[in-house]
Amino acid sequence: MHIMFFTERPYRDVPEEEVIKNRSFFGVPNRFYDPQVGARLYNEYLDEDVYAEEVGFDAIMLNEHHGNPFCMGAVMNVEAAILARITKKVRIVLLGNPLPVVKNPVRLAEELAEIDLISKGRLVPGWVRGAGSEQIFNQANPAYNREYFNEAHDLVLACWTKPGPFRWEGKHFNFRYVNPWALPYQKPRPPIWIPGVISAETVVWCAKHRYPYIGLGTALQSTVELWNLYGQTAAQEGYQAGTENFGYLQQIHVAETEEEAQEQGKAALFGGGAANFSRPEHTLPPGYNSKEATRRLAKQATDYGFLGITTQKLKESQSGDVRHIGIPKQNGDTRDRLRKGQISIEEAKRKIYANYQKAQDGLQIIIGTPKTVIPKLKLIMEVLRPGVFGLFQAQGPLTSQQRMTSIRLMGQEVLPAMREIAKGLGIVDPFEREPGSRPYTAGTQYDSLVDLEALKRAPKRDESVRV
Repeated sequence: MHIMFFTERPYRDVPEEEVIKNRSFFGVPNRFYDPQVGARLYNEYLDEDVYAEEVGFDAIMLNEHHGNPFCMGAVMNVEAAILARITKKVRIVLLGNPLPVVKNPVRLAEELAEIDLISKGRLVPGWVRGAGSEQIFNQANPAYNREYFNEAHDLVLACWTKPGPFRWEGKHFNFRYVNPWALPYQKPRPPIWIPGVISAETVVWCAKHRYPYIGLGTALQSTVELWNLYGQTAAQEGYQAGTENFGYLQQIHVAETEEEAQEQGKAALFGGGAANFSRPEHTLPPGYNSKEATRRLAKQATDYGFLGITTQKLKESQSGDVRHIGIPKQNGDTRDRLRKGQISIEEAKRKIYANYQKAQDGLQIIIGTPKTVIPKLKLIMEVLRPGVFGLFQAQGPLTSQQRMTSIRLMGQEVLPAMREIAKGLGIVDPFEREPGSRPYTAGTQYDSLVDLEALKRAPKRDESVRV
């Protein structure tokens, strides 16, 4: 099993009342940004990444968001370039560059190639469609999001694998002269992983390209359905999918005692947590998602959502009658009542933190000592059997020492336990077995990808949780 360390690198000093008043992290005015604090945090996060390598993580995962204190990684490739030089052996996993907002895919291909060269072949690029808010921040038309994604992807791969110079004449990108001099260290190209939050279209696309799919903390039942969809598509493409084709990201915080962990872990709900990433009109702008993708999101989303995708936000993001996408009408939640001035910021804050235990019960977040978190991680591993597992350091106002302690405890106790569990489950990662390398014979039964009996033991996410 390949185990990654991840943090959103949040701006931890943003006033929580401003986030709640704004009803999301995205859109909080940047007058609350202090460059001195930002400089300190960037360097702390790099130090944490180096320490994660020292304690035994296999990879450092980075992501990118824009104009948002939830994540300071607005120029992820800069961080990746630094890590390429100051780390020694960890893979640098980018999940990922938002292709639809990239104006020059050739420049992106050059940047990633340089990172791969500096690290001597440790880069794992990954690409995303980008959250709805990224389209707004970068002046990208959300209706063309998937078209931009597909063409930018093809152009980057051409830069890496097609001898130059050549012309590129596409629908959205046109280059008279393509001849990048810096080419990736890894041949024929670096491995590519793709993250997602439940889009069936993305899963099918990944399977057709034989790219590992990384589920970003999605509900287990819905994730199982997507794993199976991937497996079906893989069989149609003539290969057998396995543990090497899948990964999963789980938010977690570990401390020396249960009391310390439970107190510190509340930071995961700071400002409303991931469910307050962006407001409905920014989360799913018109044209961004297909109706089928929205139906699936509505089916799996809880009110402790990822990147602001919750049941209520899905409903709010649609105009008029929402029955056509299968979302039942509901009364306004805390966020909606705050918008209407029906409750105070303090009352909204109390309601957010009242959901702390429910979020833990549903495995949206895992908080505790190594002894108490390992069984929960084991259950996820039994159900999903992911070859890649990302441990997502909790958000909010945790001190540097608290974060470092969590990393140390994960390295000392959690990672060895996870590796033993993975060994017992027969899990292999994408570096042990190349994704898509095992042929499938049409008409035969392909291997089971998930454990449905273990799924029966998994807790259900409480749909009444409102943040």
